[in-house]
Amino acid sequence: MTNDGTTEDISELRAKIASLEEKNVRLMEDLQNAETEKRYSESELFRLQKDITRLRNELERLKSPPLIIGSLRDVLPNHRAVVKSTTGPDFVVSVSSYVPDEDLIVGSRVSLNKQTLSIMDVLPSSVDPVVSGAEIVDKPNITYDDIGGLKTQMMELREAVEDPLLRPELYAKVGIEPPKGVLLVGPPGTGKTLMAKAVANATQATFIRLVGSELVQKYIGEGARLVRELFELAKEKAPSIIFIDELDSVGAKRLDVTTSGDREVQRTLMQLLSELDGFTPMSNIKIIGATNRPDILDDALLRPGRFDRIIEVGLPDVDGREQIFKIHTSRMNIEGEISARTLAETTDGLSGAEIKNMCTEAGMLAIRNNRDTVTKEDFENAKKKVLDAKKGKMPELPANMFV
Repeated sequence: MTNDGTTEDISELRAKIASLEEKNVRLMEDLQNAETEKRYSESELFRLQKDITRLRNELERLKSPPLIIGSLRDVLPNHRAVVKSTTGPDFVVSVSSYVPDEDLIVGSRVSLNKQTLSIMDVLPSSVDPVVSGAEIVDKPNITYDDIGGLKTQMMELREAVEDPLLRPELYAKVGIEPPKGVLLVGPPGTGKTLMAKAVANATQATFIRLVGSELVQKYIGEGARLVRELFELAKEKAPSIIFIDELDSVGAKRLDVTTSGDREVQRTLMQLLSELDGFTPMSNIKIIGATNRPDILDDALLRPGRFDRIIEVGLPDVDGREQIFKIHTSRMNIEGEISARTLAETTDGLSGAEIKNMCTEAGMLAIRNNRDTVTKEDFENAKKKVLDAKKGKMPELPANMFV
């Protein structure tokens, strides 16, 4: 009995120990779950506190009174300044202690308290996206070697734009002032834009390119504002070159009989004339204009002191066409020998752009025939296609094409 009783006691003791161990395991799991829930609750509390802080700040911002935009006219002693508000008159106001003195620059935009008109902050300059988008961030990859047949024109352009930017001491020694602006005149496709890009590449200047029609806006005063911001951007990014393509779209002659749209174009033109008069020839800002309609440009735009030098960029002669062919064929995989001189002699009247198009067409004909080399026959067919297009001998369209 005693042995049996002892055995039963040991069995009960082992059962109790197993039960306690099982209960301990469950308690440990509950403890881990509780710690996990605690950490989750703490992170949620932290996130909610951040949201509360953000919402309170947003509420305070929405409850704050609106600010008036003004212009800083003058800085006075004792932390005071003269400002011009959008409402019209000038005011002498105090400056917030949060605004650093070095940020107070005459002409800058400032925000004003609606009640006291005190200066609360200095705002960044406003530049229209049309103007800011005109800046070519990466310098143009066009060099003088990429331009053929315009040796004299390039020399005149470099004298007027490149030398004043890179070697202004030459003009100072001679005692003359370089031209303010250069106007490139010539038919489409003769390389006017390429010339401007090549000069910008050589001078390492900021290249700002804008089409004249982009300066013509719908509302009164908007075009003139764009012109002002264009020249302000050029001053900030100096040394810089402003290139206005299709200048005739904004610089046409002013007429007595005009519509409201014509008058707005004339306001833009007058602002452009004013800006051209506003900087010195020795400054590090140069302006280049391009047009294929010089006959309709306003006389005030062409007078000395604005576009001082007018460079005629005509169709290339036979030597120029030969240079252009050599430039474009040097990168092509050509079968046999093709004389650039022969091609130049048989393409009288083609512009540089049309010659480039002819080389491209020759390459496309080779691709069409599953070849990786361009033959003389490809050039002959491409020449025929380009010359026919120039003479208006395109094939007739099918009669039912637009039915």
